[in-house]
Amino acid sequence: MNVAIIPARGGSKRIPNKNIKSFAGKPIITYSIDAARKSGVFDRIIVSTDSEIIADVAAKSGADVPFLRPANLADDYTPTAPVLEHAVNWLNANGPRVKYFCCIYPTAPFIRFQNIKEGFSTLIDKKATLAFSITTFDFCVFRGLKFTQDGRLEFLWPENEMKRSQDLPTAYHDAGQFYWFESETFLKKKKLFDTNAIPVIIPRFLVQDIDTPEDWEVAEVIYDVCKKAGLL
Repeated sequence: MNVAIIPARGGSKRIPNKNIKSFAGKPIITYSIDAARKSGVFDRIIVSTDSEIIADVAAKSGADVPFLRPANLADDYTPTAPVLEHAVNWLNANGPRVKYFCCIYPTAPFIRFQNIKEGFSTLIDKKATLAFSITTFDFCVFRGLKFTQDGRLEFLWPENEMKRSQDLPTAYHDAGQFYWFESETFLKKKKLFDTNAIPVIIPRFLVQDIDTPEDWEVAEVIYDVCKKAGLL
């Protein structure tokens, strides 16, 4: 069985009700649910949440909420991996075993169903255990600077001071949209990263970190531009 797992706890501090707050006219979690549904690769799309309000919104948007997440997995410090482990173990105990699953974050309005499908097909074709979304940094990280103890500046990598940015490696970072896993390997390692990982490269303009109200406003503007340009 292939499952989409969308972790969406209540209690966001910086943006109240972040996971169901209206983004460009609809609850932001619905973008993740819609992309999962349109991908056509899932037997089930579930939301793991501790909030009955989020559960109601998710159910109305077409997702299953077969359980409410335990409180000990819903505080400010709980990482994603234990939440996924709990969901997979619950599903395995209450129905067909999960062979592959995809963690999709609930605040990813730029996510595209085509990329979700690409991640799954690449995972299978390359015989990997993990495939996740990445994008390029918007500046060459290998020419980064840091403060010294006396408040001056120095290069993180002094050996790169006289090198051109185009002569240095391209660096990538996690795009924070989705993570495909082979279930049995994940349950053994219980980590989001694995050395047998392959990338799904997302264009930089479709990757927006939404952590603050200002981030939210900027993301809505970019979303509107992308939508009008037919990119979403």
